This record gives sequence, C-alpha cells and structure tokens, in this order.
Amino acid sequence: MLLYFFITCFPFIFFLKSLTLNPLPPWATEMRLLSLWFWKEVSFCSISKFIKNSLSLSYFTLNPSKMSLKMIPFTSKVDNFEEVEEGVMSVLDLPELALECILERLPPASLCSMAGVCRSLRSRCISDHFWEKHMKKKWGRIIGPAAYREWQWHVALRKDSNHVKQGKPKGLLRILSIFRPFWWIKSKVDDSSKQSSLPDDSIMSWFLSLETGRFWFPSQVYNRENGHVGFMLSCYDAELSYDPHTDTFQARYPPHGRRAVAIENSVPWERLRAPPVDTSPHDLHISDCLNELCPGDNIEIQWRRNKEFPYGWWYGVVGHLESCDGNENYCHCHNSDTVVLEFNQYTPGSRWRRTTINRRDHREEGNEADGFYGGIRKLRCEEEISTWKRLWPSKVLE
Repeated sequence: MLLYFFITCFPFIFFLKSLTLNPLPPWATEMRLLSLWFWKEVSFCSISKFIKNSLSLSYFTLNPSKMSLKMIPFTSKVDNFEEVEEGVMSVLDLPELALECILERLPPASLCSMAGVCRSLRSRCISDHFWEKHMKKKWGRIIGPAAYREWQWHVALRKDSNHVKQGKPKGLLRILSIFRPFWWIKSKVDDSSKQSSLPDDSIMSWFLSLETGRFWFPSQVYNRENGHVGFMLSCYDAELSYDPHTDTFQARYPPHGRRAVAIENSVPWERLRAPPVDTSPHDLHISDCLNELCPGDNIEIQWRRNKEFPYGWWYGVVGHLESCDGNENYCHCHNSDTVVLEFNQYTPGSRWRRTTINRRDHREEGNEADGFYGGIRKLRCEEEISTWKRLWPSKVLE
C-alpha cells in the first residue's frame, strides 16, 4: 500500500514542482477575464479527469521504463505569439464549442480585452454573433430604426471624410449637402475622424461608438428640459450622446422657429425610449386606431405649438361626451364620430384639459392659440402606460 501511494504521489510532486519553476504561459493572464461563476459550472468529473490525465502523462514521462512514449506537444492555434512553449496548452486549443461558450459569457469589456490577445481571438471576438446580445441588452430599449439609419449614414460618411478635408465633397457627401445643414455634416465628419481598426459596419464598432459617446443618435425624451412645466407628460425627439462617467445622456433638441438648439445634460435612462413609430417629428402620423377608441383607453397624440415646431407625443385618455353620464351600461360614446380626449394632468377648466377630434375624418386640427393636434396612437402595452403614470406630475398643472 505504501509503495502504491509513493508511486502515485511522486510524479504529482514533480508535476507541481515544474509548475512553480516554469513561467506562466502567455494566455494565463487572459484567463483572468473569465467570470468566476463560469468555472463553478464546470463539472467535478471533467476537472478530475483532467488531473488524472495530467498525472498519467507525467508518470509516463518520468518513468520511461514503463512506456517509451514521450509527451506529445500541443499544437497551438495562436498565430502571432513569437514563441509558444512546448507542452503548454493555449485557450485556443479548446474545442470550438467550449471556446464559443466562454466568449459568449464574457461582458463587453472582457470581450474587448480578449480581442487584443491575438489575431485568431480577435476574429472571433469582433463577430456580430457575440455583440448582438450585448447591443440588445443595453441599448435595445432606446435604439430604434431611426438610430440604425443614422449609424448607416455615419458609416458612409467615414468613407468620404477625406473629401471633406480636401474641400471637395463627393458621392454621399454631395447628396447630404443638399438635404442636411452644414453643422450636421461637420459634426458627423469630426466624429468619424478618429480612425478605428474595426470594421465600420460591425455591431462591435457601433456598440463602442455608443458606449464612448462619440455617436449621437436619435431617440425620444420624456418631460424634456428637466421636466419643464410646459412639457410635462410629453415625449420629444432629440439627439443623444452617452456619458460613460455618469451613466447619463446629453440631449440635443433640434432648433425650430427662432429658437436655437436646446441642450439638456444628465438625462437618466428612465426618461428615454426608442420612437414607437417610425414617423418624423415634422410629419403627421397616420392614425390607424380611431375606429376602436372607447372611453378609458390610454392614448398618445401628436401636438405642436405652431407650424414651425416639431411634434411631440402627449399622454391622454379617451373621455365621455358631454351628453353621456359615464354609465357603462348606457354609454354610446364609441358609436359617435366625435372622440373626446382628456389630459387630466391639467386642472379642470384649463384650456389644455380637454379637446375633441373627428373619428372619421381626422387630420391636423387646432389653431395658433391652442396649438395643433396631430396623429393618435392607442397604448396597448402595460409597460408604456405604467411609464406615463410613473412620470405623472406631483401637482396639477394650470
């Protein structure tokens, strides 16, 4: 028994001794990127099997009389390390499925670090397959089709930015100069002047541009300008830039009329959303829910002060006609062509408290005194309704 114990432990002691004398392999420091909880999921059987194989391999190497086999060096897939020590296993020697599982569980910062190890890992770590999940998890709630189109413009401008520096706009920039103001083009070119070795159209490049605040993207802000009383329970379009130091946003509201660009700082995530409909703030939204509106329905309606202003979305509810007492058993408001809209954040008697629209022939309605009401969308999602109620003002507005 003692002889068996000695034979079993002696190679293991030499194995441990060799680990203390030899320096760590180049990939060892990168393994720190892996989350601890991942290793907890590795089964005890697989660990014990690895140790058993290592002991057996050391035993046969140290006892050539038992077997004439020599340790077969692992063939590493690392392609830009100057030298890979024989017998050292690289993380790239893992099976493809295991390596993919590891990379999928890395957070964005660690995935970026892993991409800097070697060309082989880089080609894997910048794959859209890994970054789609991170993009959706962090940015999916406030990024919509308009932001994606803006990113495509941004990528296209990078390719033509050299022509702007030479004062000779060509291709896309020549077209943009017709439809976009110079300050917009200049800001996009300045943002794209920082060169990156990533593919311009990759999701990783988009994610990092958002994360660092270099890319301004269109979205919508609840209660704009720090909850100014004139914008309570409204949602307006703005260009946003993320501040990673404060985990908030800077909002840039477009100019209109004689009013210059308005800028708001420290906008929290809770006051942001992706535009629910792909309609420009200067265009009338085509309402497709008018025939089904009933008293008690939650709605959003476009409203603007005058024709020069962009539309904002305002929260309200469908009310009862003056001829109706509100009794559900006798209510016929849903059969009427007239739809009553109520904005209960305003005090009773306020001119902003109540308005009516025509169900059959609804277009932009209003005047210069009371503003202009545009398209309507019915709120069907409880999350949207609860968001509006969470933003309800603490005091009734005049």
